[in-house]
Amino acid sequence: MSVGNRVFLKRELPDQSIIEGFKTIPAANAADCMGRLSALSSEIKLMSNPNNRIMVGVALTVKARPGDNLLLHKALNMASEGDVIIVSNEGDRTQALMGEIMISYAEHTKKIAGLVLDGPIRDINEISKMTIPVYATGTTPGGPYKEGPGEINVPIACGGIHVSPGDIILGDSDGVIVIPKNDAEQILKDAQLVSANDHKKLQAAIDGSANRDWVDETLMKKNCEIIDDIYKS
Repeated sequence: MSVGNRVFLKRELPDQSIIEGFKTIPAANAADCMGRLSALSSEIKLMSNPNNRIMVGVALTVKARPGDNLLLHKALNMASEGDVIIVSNEGDRTQALMGEIMISYAEHTKKIAGLVLDGPIRDINEISKMTIPVYATGTTPGGPYKEGPGEINVPIACGGIHVSPGDIILGDSDGVIVIPKNDAEQILKDAQLVSANDHKKLQAAIDGSANRDWVDETLMKKNCEIIDDIYKS
């Protein structure tokens, strides 16, 4: 087996009903159920204009050589509806990994759920109008190489977060989080409760009934000194 230059055609996938359940959950609410440790770097931002507020799909992982998209092209050939192609690029920011042509193919022919790239794109004027969710670190006119090597459907790190093939990828305007497939059922249940509670918190914030006593109580536990006086230099 050629480690570093291989493609796995199969993945373990979560139950479809769990994936569907996340389609109403904001990424922040699900992230709060995982110790707030699941969010990709804030460098990776939404670059397109999706019709759906929330992107949900299963990870088709790509480990790319920096600035090279040969294995990303192979992943596009393999992808199905409901997949999110998520790409490790070893932190490279010098070469665009995709442009209008590839992303148009992903949107119209493959109809995948989204694209998450730990690297730049190009043709932003056109991509910014597309409805497929596209997350990337920025833009550059510099194009990619097509030499390889690379891997597909192996564990990767994207935006500083571990991603395994078949994990659930959840994104919205705030950014992207990774939900481990083996924990997804419990996280969905917890996130649904958080979302319902958030609605109550929002209403209390609007109507002035929110109880803010916890702030001073927490500061007291942290031994913060509260001084009823002005600071004197």
